[in-house]
Amino acid sequence: MPMEPPPGDRPGHRALALVRSHPGTAATAMVALVLVVAWLLWDWNWFRGPVEAVVSARTGRSFDIRGDLDVAPGRTTVVRAERLALGNADWSDTREMATADALELHVRLFPLLAGRVQLEAVRLARPDVLLELGDDGGNWRFEGLDGGGGGPRIDRLEVEDGRLRFVDAARGTDVDLAMASRDGGADPSARPLMLHGDGHWRGEPFELSGAVASPLELRTTGTPYALDLRATAGATRAHARGAITRLLRLDAFDVQLALSGRDLEDLYPLLGLALPHTPPYSLDGRLVRDGDQWRYEGFTGEVGDSDLAGSAGVTTGGERLLFTGRLHSELLDFDDLAGFVGAPPGDGDGEAGNPELEAEAAKRAAEGRLLPDTPYELHKLRGMDADVRWKAGRIEAPGLPLDDMDVHIRLEDGLLRLDPLDFGVAGGRVRSTVRMDARKDTIRTDAAIRLRGLELGRLFPDAGLTDDAIGRIGGEIDLAGSGNSVARMLATADGEAAIGMGRGEVSNLLLELAGLDIYEALKFLLGKDRRVEIRCAFGDFAVEDGLMTARALALDTTDTIIVGEGTIDLGGETLDLVLKPRPKDRSILALRSPLVVDGSFRDPGFRPDMGRLGLRGAIALTLGSIAPPAARLATLELGPGEDSDCGGQYAH
Repeated sequence: MPMEPPPGDRPGHRALALVRSHPGTAATAMVALVLVVAWLLWDWNWFRGPVEAVVSARTGRSFDIRGDLDVAPGRTTVVRAERLALGNADWSDTREMATADALELHVRLFPLLAGRVQLEAVRLARPDVLLELGDDGGNWRFEGLDGGGGGPRIDRLEVEDGRLRFVDAARGTDVDLAMASRDGGADPSARPLMLHGDGHWRGEPFELSGAVASPLELRTTGTPYALDLRATAGATRAHARGAITRLLRLDAFDVQLALSGRDLEDLYPLLGLALPHTPPYSLDGRLVRDGDQWRYEGFTGEVGDSDLAGSAGVTTGGERLLFTGRLHSELLDFDDLAGFVGAPPGDGDGEAGNPELEAEAAKRAAEGRLLPDTPYELHKLRGMDADVRWKAGRIEAPGLPLDDMDVHIRLEDGLLRLDPLDFGVAGGRVRSTVRMDARKDTIRTDAAIRLRGLELGRLFPDAGLTDDAIGRIGGEIDLAGSGNSVARMLATADGEAAIGMGRGEVSNLLLELAGLDIYEALKFLLGKDRRVEIRCAFGDFAVEDGLMTARALALDTTDTIIVGEGTIDLGGETLDLVLKPRPKDRSILALRSPLVVDGSFRDPGFRPDMGRLGLRGAIALTLGSIAPPAARLATLELGPGEDSDCGGQYAH
């Protein structure tokens, strides 16, 4: 049998002896044992109320922990709270700004004992965050929190199956995004957030996808916040990549932004920029924001078939947006400017343009109309100020002798000025100043146009007979009209127009054809053409209520003088002119009937007065039946025309 130990060696006796011999050590052990038991058995939910009170006091919002609050002690202590809810701003109709199924805080114990809060990790399960903009600002601004650097240090943030919403009801914006931390990466503390979702941006269908840096990158004031996002709003597409600083205030940007779309006019509902209609565009530049100033710097790209580069800016905070720009095109397709006058611009490369404008243009074409009748939108002209200078080194305009362009656009409180609106035309200049006053319901427009040094030989590039013509044309046009479209402005215009040319040369064949001198025309067609000196040419019109009436109209050469009369109806877009060629030489086959210029602007006609021509032909046949030589008498022109003295004052 085993022997029983002596009474003094039994465990109970040894413990009792230890207490008796070392009472202090024994008390400490007992307290530690009680604390361990209490720690293991403690209900941490007792702390929910104090935690809720502290967060509410700091944020000025309600804060609830609706689930369990638990703590797992250790060198890194894990605090886990379930079913959290943070209240929204008082002005919001939505009760809660943020909720989460669970929040885990991994707290380093030793720094905490030294008074420092260091979180090894923060984990959020199914967070749902609502960012909302109202009359009083954003709901993300909290009372008592200044965004300074005195908060806890967080080493890692992980988001699982999150949701982020942004709402600006006043502007028709409601975006709903899914968000989650991206797995992988060499640095687990810098896991970016992946975003994707859709909704509406200022009433337009909106989609967004991409990634932003971990929100932990915002813990140091001024630290760039990286992003790479792609978004579409209606027909507009954007790709932003780069960095933003001071994200919570959204007052400092520096990102590379690629922007493309169907029509720059589509930016009006999105950004408030009142730009004209354009063909499809694609631009890429640097977007910089500094407070109230947004700048799109050093951008390059294409608008329709035109290249476009430069810098543009928008200043907010005033009574109206201020849009500024310094733009340059190496090559400008003239069709791409159509939107400035309310016509549908060219689409370029077969891309889809603006169907509404194209439908309106097709309707007017079917009606035989040429001048744009699309009204300018008054609220756009009044809602933004602008100061834009645009230069084009070369203009592509088949059938038109355009060389280059320089325009300065200034818009202030509904008053639009184009000064200058300067085009290089046929080796000369057409310089205009236009003033459009949109401060009343009907736009009042004043235009002063000056033509200087236009080369006759280049004025009609598709007419081979004028290739070798010599002479310079000048003129002055002053018009004032009322109406909210180009067509209405011209239909009500008053003023005057004068155009003239001094001495020059032109193909004799052109003049003989104009006078229907068959014998001379055939001679020059079959033989060698020769040149005729132009003494001068002049047209002077009075304009009243859209009707241009010729006060003087003449072309004087060494061979022929052509005088004219009639009207041009700017409102009806019709021509009614009669030109009377009167030769100074003698020709045996001349059919010198008046020439009629009629028809519409879209389909003009140029024909002889067939009634008078037919009568002269009948006389010739009658005389021919009696005496054949006498038949030539009916077509004989003795050249009664006299030299006119219209001068060359407008050619300089």
